[in-house]
Amino acid sequence: MIQLLLLGTSGCHLCEQAQEIINACLPDNHGITIEIIDIAEQDQWQEKYAIRIPVLYHPETQKELGWPFNEVQIKAFIKLLGI
Repeated sequence: MIQLLLLGTSGCHLCEQAQEIINACLPDNHGITIEIIDIAEQDQWQEKYAIRIPVLYHPETQKELGWPFNEVQIKAFIKLLGI
């Protein structure tokens, strides 16, 4: 199972849009889990991503896809990761 992180904050309308796009793009998950991380609760994420959220992040490779993104870009990102 591949894990991706969606970095954002609660109440962020862009983060909600990103989550909707990801859900539409990966309806069956294709062996991918998406963990939603609230950066406001973790200093290491807040310092780096405070003004860049939402960000789709792959912790193993540390590759990231920053907002704005669409379904085509998400699929390309996943393909880049070899998923």
